Amino acid sequence: MALANFAQRGIFDPKKIADAFMTNSAELASTVGLGRDAMQRKKRIAAANTQKRLRTMLEVINKVEPRFGSNLIAYAWYRSEPLAGFSGQTAMQLVKAGRVDDVLEYIDAVDAGVHA
Repeated sequence: MALANFAQRGIFDPKKIADAFMTNSAELASTVGLGRDAMQRKKRIAAANTQKRLRTMLEVINKVEPRFGSNLIAYAWYRSEPLAGFSGQTAMQLVKAGRVDDVLEYIDAVDAGVHA
């Protein structure tokens, strides 16, 4: 999954992301922990916080997509699969809590064959 496919004019485009994951802007906003207007108002879309949240979600999905063979399945994993060692929290919940580094380290450990 090329991250550039999700950008337009140098910023991540929520519409392109939502279309790729067969969802809508309201669900995408919820997935990254923002209000719906963050995905609809041009100023809010370009805001640093919105872009950071979209980028971190895409980084995690991009990292696991080869494992699942589909960005849709990777997105479903991100939203719903509890991660071992994190009290049943999903990657989405951890990323929303600002723990993207923990998620990326978990993925690296699993890929390296370490039981996480």
